[in-house]
Amino acid sequence: MIEVTYIDHMGSDISVVNAARVSFGKKSGWASFKSGDAHRGVLKDTDDKLIKYLAKHKHMSPFGHCFASFHIKAPIFVARQLVKHKFLRWNEISRRYVDSEPEIYYPTDDVWRGKSEDKKQGSFGEVDLKKDTLPIISERLQQNSYQACILEDLIEGNEWQLKLYKDMIKAGIAPEQARMVLPQSTMTEWYWSGSLDAFADMCNLRTTDDTQYETRLAAILLSNKMLELFPVSWYELLRDKRR
Repeated sequence: MIEVTYIDHMGSDISVVNAARVSFGKKSGWASFKSGDAHRGVLKDTDDKLIKYLAKHKHMSPFGHCFASFHIKAPIFVARQLVKHKFLRWNEISRRYVDSEPEIYYPTDDVWRGKSEDKKQGSFGEVDLKKDTLPIISERLQQNSYQACILEDLIEGNEWQLKLYKDMIKAGIAPEQARMVLPQSTMTEWYWSGSLDAFADMCNLRTTDDTQYETRLAAILLSNKMLELFPVSWYELLRDKRR
């Protein structure tokens, strides 16, 4: 299961406001505080409008004064897409040092997505599995669907790789070498920290419909948490405000 866990944050919507207003030697404050929370409040109408103006006209520096940190757990093939966002700080678990039994990611249902016809990458709809598509599983179709057979083979293959990995570790082979036999579906985890604007850039790219589903899920989970921390700023920074 892909997980996004909140760790820490610095700043709030009012931090963005004051980072912008300092240019004029001014400072603002909350119009009122939310019940039971002395650190988060309701913005004044003028401050709300200021954040909307900053986001609309791409005045991004005030958003750079707010930060958040998360602990992410996802399969390697998702992590290798998300690590490309260079303005976000990343510290990942290392299988050079950790030799505990790996956890493997499996699809949450039996749906296997089809290859997109008009793009070199991505997916579209559900793949139509026919008998001549995967002859290796045809003999088991009397009892199971194609989707179930593929998942069964996937589990069997991963179990073989896991056994090989554990046997290599048991034989004294260094984890940094033994890890080469682990599949791309091995779960990894990392600390991910960055500014409000840097995370917004990532989510605007990784929550689009043409993003791989699993990667999009991780970005959406993070986006939902950012919305709780910076409700006005985050909403305005998202290009598609329906997310």
